[in-house]
Amino acid sequence: MRRLFMNQKNSTAYKIALTGLTAALSYVVFTFLQIKIMIPGTSDATSIHLGNAVCVLGALLLGGPLGGIGGAVGMTIGDLLDPVYILSAPKTFLLKLGIGLVTGFVAHKIGRLSRCQDSKAAFRWSLAAAVCGLGFNMIFDPVFSYFYKLMILGKPIAELSLLPNITTTSINAVTSAAAAVSVYNALRPALKKAGLLPLIGTPATDHTPNDNKSAA
Repeated sequence: MRRLFMNQKNSTAYKIALTGLTAALSYVVFTFLQIKIMIPGTSDATSIHLGNAVCVLGALLLGGPLGGIGGAVGMTIGDLLDPVYILSAPKTFLLKLGIGLVTGFVAHKIGRLSRCQDSKAAFRWSLAAAVCGLGFNMIFDPVFSYFYKLMILGKPIAELSLLPNITTTSINAVTSAAAAVSVYNALRPALKKAGLLPLIGTPATDHTPNDNKSAA
């Protein structure tokens, strides 16, 4: 019993540590490896970056809530420390958390990714989850950004920013999906072998009825 308690405690501490690492990595990738594109006629900008890849990777490894929070916190801090993006910080947090939650739901609630024994099945579910999470962002980021900027910055800037935002969001979705899925499937065998791959959710149970049960 004591050993079980210690294992659960260590697992929780490990997941919290990985969540912090996800936040730090998303901040670094978004802040220092982005290509910032200023939008003509405005003080606004959009960017090509791999920050979303870290959100997806975190959700694949840790599940939607922890992975999404890690990625969202890191990128939100990046926004808060950049005068160009500071007004977008609340929007960033909600959308990046959404990426994590959608990715984690598909990967672990539907696909039970962390418990997959077959590497090909793991690849398919990680790809499907990444596509769904980043597909969510492709749809809701431009829409949410338009109405958010409409309220905060006014209609001219919201309209001028819409097309560039759609373009960069689409590019980011493709590159982030490729990066996150590649890194996850490269890390997964080593983490699993070392016993460091977090298990998310409960194992599937067999509900097959007992054919040998005698009739009443």
